[in-house]
Amino acid sequence: MLLQDDIVPENPENDPRTDEELLTLSIVEPKLYGILMDRYQAPFVRKAERILQSRDEAEDVVQEVFTKIYMNAAKFRPVEGASFKSWAYKILMHTAFTKYKKIKRERGVRVEFEPESFELVPDLKDSFYEVTVMRDMVATTLAQMPEKLADALRGHFLDDRPQKELADNDGVDVGVIKTRVLRAKKAFKKLSESFAD
Repeated sequence: MLLQDDIVPENPENDPRTDEELLTLSIVEPKLYGILMDRYQAPFVRKAERILQSRDEAEDVVQEVFTKIYMNAAKFRPVEGASFKSWAYKILMHTAFTKYKKIKRERGVRVEFEPESFELVPDLKDSFYEVTVMRDMVATTLAQMPEKLADALRGHFLDDRPQKELADNDGVDVGVIKTRVLRAKKAFKKLSESFAD
């Protein structure tokens, strides 16, 4: 019989158990879920903040993500190439991007993708890759890009802002923004192809 002291170490930060083990054990011993939260809180907030451009919104999203992960813990099945970490980040990115769209809608800013945006995404014919999944992929890919390139794509394609306006806001020449957008498209294509694989 396991005692609670055998399950929860004195110093949870140094717990040797894997994320997958902790998630499974936390179903019957909820205290263990706190160890996973401690491991992922800071990186989750950083990732969400890059998408939402707001620390408060990012922290709200991360709390929602932790709830979703715990509520679906029993459904998680580790498979080759898909760890707890990749599963958790997928939930984070989907939740953050959904929040991003909601914020833009509430502010009256259009979040529709331009046709050119869809050309950046590989042709995925499988029905699993519906528009919502593609948007999740876009958010994930943007979060992995260098910040200036991601900002150029986000501003030009997601926020539908002219390149001149982006240049004025950054205090640079329009040519700099055009170069960033071009480089960002290439980086986006490369990252999105690896995401699709």
